[in-house]
Parts: sequence; structure tokens; C-alpha cells
Amino acid sequence: MEGVQPQTLATRRRLYLLARVVVARHYRRRLTLAVVAAAVSSSPRQVQRAYAQFGEMSFHEDLLARRMTAAAQLLAEQPAIPVSDVARLVGYRQAAHFAGAFRRRYGLAPARFREQARAYRAQRTRTDAQTAERSRRAASAAPNSDREAGSDASGSTVSAPGSARRISVPPPAAGSAAMLPPCWSAT
Repeated sequence: MEGVQPQTLATRRRLYLLARVVVARHYRRRLTLAVVAAAVSSSPRQVQRAYAQFGEMSFHEDLLARRMTAAAQLLAEQPAIPVSDVARLVGYRQAAHFAGAFRRRYGLAPARFREQARAYRAQRTRTDAQTAERSRRAASAAPNSDREAGSDASGSTVSAPGSARRISVPPPAAGSAAMLPPCWSAT
């Protein structure tokens, strides 16, 4: 940026990083630009400038992204927590506002997202079990190395040429590692 002193750039970058830490640690609370600015001993305008210069998103977008990421994780990993409690845990006082924000972010209602995450986990578990079973079968079908090996004159065991032991690795199941539910691929 032209005309900006190096010290100003360093101060603004530090301010941006501190503001991001405040958002990361306290996203569950009622955060505003003014609250974050006070927490980092600055003005709201300076925090806004720092986000504009160094951030990929604005303060409000950063806060929303942090909340939505935490919500998606809770919905996927904690099925016993009701959606209304997830909303409260990530900083929303009204579940309807949370549901709207979540739907705009992920294209699904929170409950539907949870269902797809559960189905994905079940599919992943089945795929992992099938892969483990194929590996177990391949290992039991592998030739015994003692039968293929011979002895040389000194009595040490040697392998016959071309009889190197091969390890059979089954191909990955269709979409196993990279398979994500449709709602997760739109992040």
C-alpha cells in the first residue's frame, strides 16, 4: 500500500491478528466490532481497516464463518445436542436466525445437515470395514515366505529369483477418502 509507513503496517497487522484471536476465542458471545476493538485497545475503524487490509473477509464474515464452522462440527459430531442448543452454543440467541444463517452458508437446514453427516459417517464406516476385510483376505492368501525360500551352501535362507514377496494392497473403495456429503463440498 502506497504512502503507509512500515510501522503503521506492522501495527495494523498485529491488530488484525489480535482481533482474529478474540473472534476465535469468544465467538460464542455477543461480539460486535466495537467490543472486539475495545478488547484489543483500538477503535472500531482501525479494526475495520486492519481486516480490509490483511483479511480475506470482513469482521462480520469472519465471525459468521467461525460460528458456522463450529455449528457444523457440533451438528455432525454431537447428535445428542438439540439444534436449538447448538444455535445457543455458537452465539445465536434465536434458533430461527441460526437456522437461516446456516441454510445460507451450507444450503441445508441444520437438521438435514446432521442427517447427511450421520449417513456419511455410516457409509464411511461400511467402506472402512470392507477395506479392512479385503486387506485381511489378501494377507491370508499371500504365499508363505518359508515355502518360497531356499538355502544356500552356508545354510542361510535366500529367495528364489523373481519370488520377492509382494504386498497386495486393495484399491481404495469408490470415493472412500475423498467422499464428502454434498453439503460439505460447498464450503
